[in-house]
Amino acid sequence: MKRYARFLALAFVVALGLCAVGWLPTRRLAGAPAVAAMIAGCVISLASAALAGGLLVAVDANTPEARMRRSFMAMVARLAAVIVLGLAAALSGEFARGPLLIWMAVAYMALLPLEVRLAIL
Repeated sequence: MKRYARFLALAFVVALGLCAVGWLPTRRLAGAPAVAAMIAGCVISLASAALAGGLLVAVDANTPEARMRRSFMAMVARLAAVIVLGLAAALSGEFARGPLLIWMAVAYMALLPLEVRLAIL
């Protein structure tokens, strides 16, 4: 559980850092409404990473085969969560779609190394 708490803290810091670094370029390139889409994209990727990380910690894996199964299950859960949440956000009409999808992808890729680190340790 301590590993998961550290993972969540690092994931939050990375997502916050992405929002801080991307705020000005996003606002200048796509306008003020795109900033909300950027934040939503980062939150969606953070939520999906938290779900996958939770699965990695919650599912027992004593054998190498069980660890592979657990990692695959977490990967599928993360991808499904991003697709469902991203689709819901994009179709809601509340966010600019382009920046939302771009920032979801950027945050997904930025958070992926943390998830891999959690899976192998």
